[in-house]
Amino acid sequence: MTKPPEGSTARCAWATGEFLTPYHDEEWGVPIHDDRRHYEFLVLEAAQAGLSWLTVLRRREGYRQAFCDFDPEQVARFGDRQIATLLEDPGIIRNRAKVESAVANARAVLSVQESHGSLDAYLWDFVGGATVVNRWTETAQIPARTELSERLSKDLRRLGFRFVGPVVCYSHLQAAGLINDHLTSCFRWSELGPGAGS
Repeated sequence: MTKPPEGSTARCAWATGEFLTPYHDEEWGVPIHDDRRHYEFLVLEAAQAGLSWLTVLRRREGYRQAFCDFDPEQVARFGDRQIATLLEDPGIIRNRAKVESAVANARAVLSVQESHGSLDAYLWDFVGGATVVNRWTETAQIPARTELSERLSKDLRRLGFRFVGPVVCYSHLQAAGLINDHLTSCFRWSELGPGAGS
């Protein structure tokens, strides 16, 4: 488990509690180069819309079970019967639009794999193959959306993805390590510094 350097406990301000602290320390901002992990975060980030990330993290295991360990090939085959079953599953957020988007996005992932080789290659092309390292000193400086997330959102929608607005896309860029938005005072900022995604 990644921990702050000896004598330091500096973390991003939101990283508190039994779910958010390990997520921050071990996952958030770590460059992802795996299509299944990208798909997982897209499902979870869409589920978060209108809710808190903590709410989603608490149900992560439920999502893992409900969506075949986030295997897009399996989820892409879900039909009306599976969707109806998911809408009765207390382990996930039972919102029809969000559940249907997870299935639609699995199919879109497969389509991107055919056209671009992998979802990973497609996404990292938006940042030139390397993590964008920001240098925020206060949480209030971190944007919810940017020109980059606007472009990504527009293109993902063109490719058939749903629940991928600019805010969801920016969350994905942060979580998947395409952007390093740890505060400069956070011990993870330097660990995930320039060149982390290359």
